[in-house]
Amino acid sequence: MSSSHGTHDQKLHEKLERKLPVAPLALIVLPSAREFGSKVDHYLAEFRREDHNIVKQDPAFRDYAKDTYIIEPKLSRFGTGEAKVSLPDSVRGKDIMILTDVCNYSLTYRMNGFLNHMSPDDHYQDLKRVISAVNGKAHRLSVIMPFLYEGRQHKRSGRESLDAALMFQELTEMGVTNFITFDAHDPRIQSVAPLNNFDNFLPPYQFLRSLMKAEDDLVLDKDHITVISPDEGAMERAIYFASVIGADTGMFYKRRDYSTIINGKNPIVAHEFLGSDISGKDVIIIDDMISSGGSMLDTARQLKEMHAKRVFICCTFGLFTDGLDSFDKAFERGYFDRVVTTNLTYLRPELYERSYFSVADMSMYLATIIDYRNHDAAISDVSSPTIKIREILEKYDRQQFFDQLPG
Repeated sequence: MSSSHGTHDQKLHEKLERKLPVAPLALIVLPSAREFGSKVDHYLAEFRREDHNIVKQDPAFRDYAKDTYIIEPKLSRFGTGEAKVSLPDSVRGKDIMILTDVCNYSLTYRMNGFLNHMSPDDHYQDLKRVISAVNGKAHRLSVIMPFLYEGRQHKRSGRESLDAALMFQELTEMGVTNFITFDAHDPRIQSVAPLNNFDNFLPPYQFLRSLMKAEDDLVLDKDHITVISPDEGAMERAIYFASVIGADTGMFYKRRDYSTIINGKNPIVAHEFLGSDISGKDVIIIDDMISSGGSMLDTARQLKEMHAKRVFICCTFGLFTDGLDSFDKAFERGYFDRVVTTNLTYLRPELYERSYFSVADMSMYLATIIDYRNHDAAISDVSSPTIKIREILEKYDRQQFFDQLPG
């Protein structure tokens, strides 16, 4: 058993030893997710090399233990901006998992002499090109899209498009049977294809582990910490997180000006707080994303004005669409003390240079999900992190070294 796994992880992987893989695994990683995909691939290879006692001569385990499971698609783009995808290896009969990051704006291509940065629309088209190149030859086809494409356009208000629902419907019609995402803005889009599998995972364990590594004097109990939801939509996340660590919870609700639309949304007039006294307590704000970050920083500022001791921001997706200047200034003014985001989407390189930033690495978690999917094992064993959070809290209470913590 690898030293990187804890007791709970060991029990999970022991279950896989009693299950056959549905087909040889192949991970098609689009260029948008290359760095993250290589980390996931590393853990997959490690799992199968060290955690599973497999009879290699058994035909059912053909290509089971490999150095890499990645198939890199070749993307060719014409001068007009049009493109095509080709696959270098056969995918016939394989359990195909396609990993994409629709938020990676750092990739570019030339069109009519101009340099274009890839948009979510471009990444989504490339995803469909890969599915087309697979051409129905795979045993099973799954898409891993950590940030749900058009997830914020999930409901109709007037004469509007329903982009997220259309995306999921289109992919299922193309043969995708399993769809994996993280912290979906509204997972109810699965209703457009109720017979297809739609998994939505959350990262509270990775948040807590990263925060505990960065802040060695945290006291995780009701008297010292409060978990805050910045709006009504994130309340369920905050309640779960608070209940597992035994903390209080509170919520801000946003008063908007519905008579005005700026940048496609109604501007926020004020944030109003609902909750108990937070004076002298550490506060964890938990949400799905940091976009421009304006409302998040305003929430943090108000919490400090309410005499919060420290403010920690934990968000699944650190998009920072308006850059880092506003966060740098807010940190200098003492509005927050740390930002924790996952590496599920592209992160600006300069973010790693900020003293206030910590990353919650999700690569081992996703590798475990893929491993379970390939064995058709009950995904409920890995979708609920309650047991792992309790394990890490116990180790933290005992002041054990963090290099012994499960990944």
